Amino acid sequence: MEKKGSQWHVASAPMQAGIGRKGFAAPNAKREGDNQSPTGFFRLGKLFCYEKEVDTKMPFIQTTPEDKWIDDPNSPDYNRYIRGTTSAKSYEKLLLNGNDYRYCMVIEYNTHPVVKGNGSAIFLHLSEGQSINSSSGCVVILQKDMEQLIKWMNPEMNPSILMGTEKILGAGLK
Repeated sequence: MEKKGSQWHVASAPMQAGIGRKGFAAPNAKREGDNQSPTGFFRLGKLFCYEKEVDTKMPFIQTTPEDKWIDDPNSPDYNRYIRGTTSAKSYEKLLLNGNDYRYCMVIEYNTHPVVKGNGSAIFLHLSEGQSINSSSGCVVILQKDMEQLIKWMNPEMNPSILMGTEKILGAGLK
């Protein structure tokens, strides 16, 4: 969807997506390691890509073996991107052997402010293979859909994602 003036318009056909293995967490109930996706309306942040050149208007960072997202709640860098060394006990490598993070966009959940233990490393990224699967809390889509999405996205339009069950979202987020 995209907003033109005060009206929302359908910008593309629906895309299949996978979420956390245990579904969506209730609003404000997401916790580190619970295998749930957060519920809410979140901005889409940094885009990480394996390629040096990408067909997108979005600013992006070409991933290197030094790129990490910290998921250690005891680290001062919890739920933050780091390039280089870290004292964190655990983190997500952003350059993987597979294609999952070939295109990886940060879902700005628990980022401003960061609350330790409320969940980290929530991304919009590629699903493994040619079918949709579940994740540890991220949203996963097929590569062809991600390529279409990042080509269409414009940072001036404040890209965001609405996440949750129809029941919760229909009742309004609290």
